[in-house]
Amino acid sequence: MAHEELHLNLRNLTLEDYPQLQELMDRIYDDIGGAWPEETIKALVEQFPDGQICIEDSGQLVAVALTVCVKYERFSNPHTYDDLILRNEKIWHNANGDSLYGLDVFIHPEYRGYRLGRRLYEARKELCRSMNLRAILAGGRIPSYYKYSDQCTPEEYIQRVDRKEIYDPILTFQLSNDFQVTRLMHKYLPEDEKSLGYATLLEWRNILYTPPSLVLNVKKTQVRLGAVQWQMREFSSVEEVLKQVEYFVDALSDYKSDFALFPEFFNAPLMGLTDQVDQTRAIRFLAGFTEQFRNEMSEMAVSYNINIITGSMPLIENDRVYNVSYLCHRDGRVDEQRKIHITPHERRDWVIEGGHDFQVFDTDAGRVAILICYDIEFPELGRIAASQDVDIIMVPFWTDTKNGYLRVRHCAQARAIENECYVVITGSVGNLPKVENLDVQYAQSSVFSPSDFAFPHDAVMAETTPNTEMIMFSDMDLEKLKLVRNEGSVTNLKDRRVDMYDVRKN
Repeated sequence: MAHEELHLNLRNLTLEDYPQLQELMDRIYDDIGGAWPEETIKALVEQFPDGQICIEDSGQLVAVALTVCVKYERFSNPHTYDDLILRNEKIWHNANGDSLYGLDVFIHPEYRGYRLGRRLYEARKELCRSMNLRAILAGGRIPSYYKYSDQCTPEEYIQRVDRKEIYDPILTFQLSNDFQVTRLMHKYLPEDEKSLGYATLLEWRNILYTPPSLVLNVKKTQVRLGAVQWQMREFSSVEEVLKQVEYFVDALSDYKSDFALFPEFFNAPLMGLTDQVDQTRAIRFLAGFTEQFRNEMSEMAVSYNINIITGSMPLIENDRVYNVSYLCHRDGRVDEQRKIHITPHERRDWVIEGGHDFQVFDTDAGRVAILICYDIEFPELGRIAASQDVDIIMVPFWTDTKNGYLRVRHCAQARAIENECYVVITGSVGNLPKVENLDVQYAQSSVFSPSDFAFPHDAVMAETTPNTEMIMFSDMDLEKLKLVRNEGSVTNLKDRRVDMYDVRKN
């Protein structure tokens, strides 16, 4: 049949379709009993109309998918076909089930090759997502096994089908539609002579499934981030800097941001209040204000109901200087992340040392990691964060020249793509001639996403005007990260060759 003659329509099955359905099932299943009785189909349509899906061509039924709801804990374990059949050949349907069970998919022989089965499976997946169900389960026959039963066990047969050494009309199709074989079932359908009674238990897991819970305990999946592209200017006191910080926090909070991100060393202009001859003494002078900044920015996080990433500041501990960022949660908690990789300038002029711990923080708006400037240029940290299910990597940075900025930008975008997460960078702008090492700044703050259809074509969610003080907003959908990690055009995290290489934290 020429494709231009097709007039396909996807819809739900009705009781009036039974005569055509009976004819189709009798033709396809002549070896295992033919069509189900009309009362069986009637019960399915009446009890779960959304689950019975068909495709018609100019009014003729050509493809059907039959589905019920079941409890995952019951049917993700071994069972037989008879466990789904009640008396009088009625199909088991549990209206309170948390998963779909694919009873059957069958296609008119003359319509095979048009990928109608894939359409039905996609419709079934959308139903699973829309109903917030845990998974789709199915018992899959292996009708070509009888040809190879003298050569291999059922387990070996499944492996060979998975490697595409053998074509099985059902299992090959299931595997190509992202179903996973979770176990082999014996005597699933004893009268199925071609499968020798064996079947695979197949599962497609709904990665967007959210278990029922109290509304107040549900974590956000739509996250708004606000970032401050900070103007370096002369300040006469700590209070003056904090007043400017609060101005931005207030503005970001007014727009219902979940996060406020500040740049690395945003309070460095306070070094202008001390002698600039000895840079190591100047950075230690600045470190004397860090506890005050941490405490007051934590209080702002609570007062303005916004999580604040405090950029970074110098911290003295045991007479050693570290570059540290704080995550001030809006519930009052404070987490700390020290810069791991120290630049030659920081090491030479300020004698700053690198931290020794790296972690991903759980917040009420996703899982967050903080990589301070130079840290983003080392892919190992991003990969470790990805292994801990990071959603957003925050990068407060400070660069003086455009080429320095571009190192941060290009590496940040690479981390977003290879780890399938969002990455946010924000820096400082302006000139500060009276402070040593802070005389010029270059920044263009940006938000990067994975590179796939669900995201902007250039994988840039938002960006600021270069070298201009401003705030930037970006709305991030955390559910899209789950989709791209499991069903994207490419799946970088899933396709890592952990048999050859691995990255882990010591």
